[in-house]
Amino acid sequence: MSYYKVLGLANEPFSTSPDPAFFYEARDHKAALYRLRIALRLKRGLSLILGDVGTGKTTLSRRLYQMLSKEPSCDFHILLNPVFKSEEEFLEKLMESFHIELPQKPISTVHYFDILEKNLFQRGVEEKKTIVLLIDEAQKLSKTSLEILRTLLNYETNEHKILQLVLMSQLELLPKISRLKNLWDRISLKYMLNPLGLEEMTELINFRLLQAGYNAKKPLFASEAMEEIHRHTQGYPRQVTLLCHNVLEKLVMENKEEVTRKIVQEMVLQEERILNASKEQEPVEDGGR
Repeated sequence: MSYYKVLGLANEPFSTSPDPAFFYEARDHKAALYRLRIALRLKRGLSLILGDVGTGKTTLSRRLYQMLSKEPSCDFHILLNPVFKSEEEFLEKLMESFHIELPQKPISTVHYFDILEKNLFQRGVEEKKTIVLLIDEAQKLSKTSLEILRTLLNYETNEHKILQLVLMSQLELLPKISRLKNLWDRISLKYMLNPLGLEEMTELINFRLLQAGYNAKKPLFASEAMEEIHRHTQGYPRQVTLLCHNVLEKLVMENKEEVTRKIVQEMVLQEERILNASKEQEPVEDGGR
């Protein structure tokens, strides 16, 4: 039996998959969603959401998709892991994402852009759709791919951009994109996601437990345990989720009813030992002798 069922839960509360049902809207996430929806509704063009690893960018993108895909006027597409070997490969992936039939090869880059422009114009102007392309892990985009996106952002009417582009990225995208002034100047929204404070992290944990079916009167996590979790994770949602998952497994294995500071500390110490052991097993370079 899964650990969460032993605790009387219907679902796993601390899965690391980006399930929108378990998305806790912290202040930063709520503000980012609000501003994104305005930018998309006004068809401003390019929006950039930045954040360190584990701040909730991917889950935020799924929540945005969940919200907008219900709107008939929205044509929403998500592109994951945007690593491409060539300009042609990226253009073909864009056409595939927009469900455009690929032409017979060989064709020129100009021809690819002509097909994309015609299709986007038909959907965005003639059919009056809001065409959204969200790219997750956008820090992986090459300079060539960024230049292609800049070209697509040139497609516009007198009133608005035809393509609405949302980039979800780690901070390393900044130096890449800032060197492309013609692209940097097109960013209509820049927003940074930050780690959670203790209060919001506590709310996140309790929200996930509630979503998973926890309804006991007694809190599952002691307040001191919450403080210890925040001290160790610094409020990064992904780290919080991983640690809470491991802590609850330990709780069940030890047949205890409440997560205490001691349980969290023991789990953190165990993880640190494993990490240190893995470092000791790393091969040592011989200096080229």
